[in-house]
Amino acid sequence: MKINYTRNDFPEDFDFGISASSYQIEGSAFGNCGVSQWDTFAATPGNVARGENGSRACEHYLRYEEDLDLLKQGGFDVYRFATSWARVLPDGTGQVNQQGLDFYDALVDGLLERGIKPVGMLYHWDLPAVLSEKGGWSNPDITHWFAEYAEVVMKRLGDRLHGAATITEPWCVAWLSHYLGLHAPGIRNIQTAVRAMHYVGLAHGKAVEAMRSVGIDNIGIALNFEYAEAAENSDASRAAASMYDGIYNRWFSNAIAKGEY
Repeated sequence: MKINYTRNDFPEDFDFGISASSYQIEGSAFGNCGVSQWDTFAATPGNVARGENGSRACEHYLRYEEDLDLLKQGGFDVYRFATSWARVLPDGTGQVNQQGLDFYDALVDGLLERGIKPVGMLYHWDLPAVLSEKGGWSNPDITHWFAEYAEVVMKRLGDRLHGAATITEPWCVAWLSHYLGLHAPGIRNIQTAVRAMHYVGLAHGKAVEAMRSVGIDNIGIALNFEYAEAAENSDASRAAASMYDGIYNRWFSNAIAKGEY
């Protein structure tokens, strides 16, 4: 078995990429970033190990030039960065934080200067807190809020992006966060979770329409998948595996690819 692979083992047009999320690296305390649901979730005792938060994070907002140099030195072809909804629209809708857009504008230019293809991800879990307080992903209005945000970002950055994506891991956005309650906003309610799963899909569709309207054509979504196998050779175990596969995988993939649940 071969262990030490090199680029020569891959097709010439194969792109090696890397990605990151905004809240995990930027530092939400910088650049007039608005408060996100992760700021409030992390501030609630017991939710996060050691009470840590993303207010400082890796200081990517201040050190992005150094970070992009590291990407270049690493030989990466693509960087999928996430824009922060709370940084671009601190109130979720309406007034734009120009400092936020300027930061992402400089980030895209910095990637292009280093010969790295920029791919923009619109949402990696940092919903503006003001929208979370209005029901967030369980509120049908979020489909319009998200489309507005998508249009604002892509009007500014879209002409230089190699590609764009809407939502990172919808299962995490909806089920993990609204039924299991392990991520922000930390809700544990089956009805709220199902509504969130539905509106995540609709918001993706509305955002795709908004992005296409401003000329973006290489668009995707970052679905997360898990393989489900029956633990035992029994009808009950097979049914449980099928249900898990349905909730985790097919709910989102079938909705997007087939228009059905």
